[in-house]
Amino acid sequence: MTPQTHRSFNVEALAVEIHSSAATLATAAARRAAGHLRLTLERQATATAILASATSQVAFLAALTAEPGVEWQRITLFHMDEYLGIRADHPASFRRFLREHVLARIRPATFHFIAGDAVEPLDECDRYAGLLRAQPVNLCCLGVGENGHLAFNDPPVADFADPRTVKLVQLDDTCRRQQVGEGCFPTLDAVPRYAYSLTIPALLAAQHLVGVVPDARKARAVHNALKGPLTPDCPASILRRQPHATLLLDASSASELTR
Repeated sequence: MTPQTHRSFNVEALAVEIHSSAATLATAAARRAAGHLRLTLERQATATAILASATSQVAFLAALTAEPGVEWQRITLFHMDEYLGIRADHPASFRRFLREHVLARIRPATFHFIAGDAVEPLDECDRYAGLLRAQPVNLCCLGVGENGHLAFNDPPVADFADPRTVKLVQLDDTCRRQQVGEGCFPTLDAVPRYAYSLTIPALLAAQHLVGVVPDARKARAVHNALKGPLTPDCPASILRRQPHATLLLDASSASELTR
């Protein structure tokens, strides 16, 4: 049975669902994502998916990896960003996050990681971009940052027509403060200033997008994305032009829409 949706509607091409709680949002998003993976594997031998790394994704990833009937051994996984210069065992590393929240629960065909501490960062961008371009991406599960970012495409560096697949970006202060607020780093000075990120076109190229956005901290970004201008000043606003996307919110993250 699908969890009850409090409200569903479209904003331009984007399907939006508002769920009563973060828990029901996570369950609904996981069932949607798992359903798309199962359907893909009915049609072809393998599937490819991109996952996000953030505290907002923890409940969703737990629900997704618990979904029955997903043949993870036939699925290749990617992630969408990593801090520049950070080791894989650093407490804030997204590689570590995904090992703890995904690989501890399921065994995919492979999980391609961005080497944040690669000696040649530009070569690492090219390496990872080549892996992504080697096959179509069937599913991308993403969040929205407090500044409206998608992956680490913060407003100053977001480009809706970016020709690249993976790039190095400078993180803006709002994004870096979010990392402190989520407990990833003890102070603002400890947050790296640069990161690797899949570009916005690379994320949107997936056949199906599932946006997982709980929490009142995201309410202003959600409002700007759905009711503000379509602009890189709110990178998530580009989701309104994606008919293959569904954005799932909870009552808190949707609070500025429903007020």
